[in-house]
Amino acid sequence: MPTTKSKTKKAEKYIEAVGRRKTSVARVRITPNGEGIVVNDKPYKEYFPTEAMQKIAEDAFRKTRPETRFSVSAHLSGGGIHSQVEALRHGISRALNEFDGDLRPPLKRAGFLKRDPRMKERRKFGLKKARRAPQWSKR
Repeated sequence: MPTTKSKTKKAEKYIEAVGRRKTSVARVRITPNGEGIVVNDKPYKEYFPTEAMQKIAEDAFRKTRPETRFSVSAHLSGGGIHSQVEALRHGISRALNEFDGDLRPPLKRAGFLKRDPRMKERRKFGLKKARRAPQWSKR
C-alpha cells in the first residue's frame, strides 16, 4: 500500500523577478515576511564583503521604504561580484514593482528598473582585441 506524505507547512507566496547587468543574472524571490537577504544560500553580508556592495544590495528597500518587511532569496551567476550585486538590486526592484505598483516612481527615478547593458565587446578575427588592429608596418 503506497504511503503519501502530507504537507504540514503551507507554501509561502512569493514574487519572482530576474535582474541583469552586463553578463550577470540574478534570479530573485521576495516573500513578505522579513527574514533578510540570502544570496546563493549564504547571508548577503558574507557573500558581498564590502560595505559599499551591501548598501547597493539594500538600495531598493532604502529608496522605497515599503511597509512590509521582505525576505529575499537570490541565485546569482555570471560576471564579477560588483556586476552581480547590481543585478541583485535590479531583480529586487523589479520584484518590488510587481508586488506594489506604487513603488515604481521612486525606483524609476533612482534608475533601478533600467538594465545596464554594457558588456565587453567580442573579439573579431584579424584583430588583437575587439577593435585593436595589429601594428601597421610599412616594410
